[in-house]
Amino acid sequence: MEAGIADRSYAVPCATRGTEAIRCTTSPPHHLATYNHRMLFETVTIVGVGLIGGSIGLAARRRGVARQVIGVGRSKTSLERALTVGAISHGHSDIASAVTSADLVIFCTPVDRIAKQAKEAASHCRPGTLLTDAGSTKAGIVRDLEGKLPAAIHFVGSHPLAGSEKKGVEHARADLFEGRVTVVTPVKTSDAGAVERVIAFWKALGSEVRLLDPEAHDRALATTSHLPHLVAAALAGVLPDEWRAFAATGFRDTTRIAAGDPGLWAAIFRQNRAALAAAVRPFGEWLALLLDAIDRDDEAQLLELLTQAKQVRDALGS
Repeated sequence: MEAGIADRSYAVPCATRGTEAIRCTTSPPHHLATYNHRMLFETVTIVGVGLIGGSIGLAARRRGVARQVIGVGRSKTSLERALTVGAISHGHSDIASAVTSADLVIFCTPVDRIAKQAKEAASHCRPGTLLTDAGSTKAGIVRDLEGKLPAAIHFVGSHPLAGSEKKGVEHARADLFEGRVTVVTPVKTSDAGAVERVIAFWKALGSEVRLLDPEAHDRALATTSHLPHLVAAALAGVLPDEWRAFAATGFRDTTRIAAGDPGLWAAIFRQNRAALAAAVRPFGEWLALLLDAIDRDDEAQLLELLTQAKQVRDALGS
């Protein structure tokens, strides 16, 4: 981290007077602003302003969900990019100073960092502050936080099923969550009011909210998200260098998600290893059926399996 940055904040410069920036900190850029008489939060803090965090910031500001969006990033450069695209109104490079005035704190960092960051943030939050996240695994995070936060600080897990293999706030979109499912994962000890506020937040960003317990979420996402990435990575990994020129649309489409951040996905695989291993087994069995039909030159069986797969894929839509 750059020396001297730790407790410095940044704001969008509206204009300059000589070399002094006049900072615009009271409202989002005009092209992002949509006034909302039913603003949900005065201040939202986003820890990690990449693709997902930046999109949350853009959507919250455009839809008038928050009056102020504070971003937390590890470098001045990343914060300046988030300010430039309008995802945040202020930036901080340390969590403590960024959460003291927050009503809602959202953690959009790799899943192996979220619980630790939430504990750190909670010790600096005001009573009543709500914590949530956008992580792709849930059970481990919830387990690490349950009973570990101050009594007046509530964590409710969430996971927007939206994203891209691209990383960085420069790819953030204010409409990323519109019409997309966000899973909220309360547990028996969750505060009912906190759960309702998290649901209201994601709905305000345009999401369709579904409720699952953390373990059910991880089982479902192991098959629908983590297994596809594992398969895409394996397929990309077996391509010989001398055959790259022949990798056309089918190969590129199938392996697109393998271009995702390796560090982020390694953390997801490790956190959800049991559910992912369970998801690999039926995949392997289905693959074995296809291979057996090919080996036996069984046209009927091959057509039946491929037709079943096509019907499932067609039912998902575009």
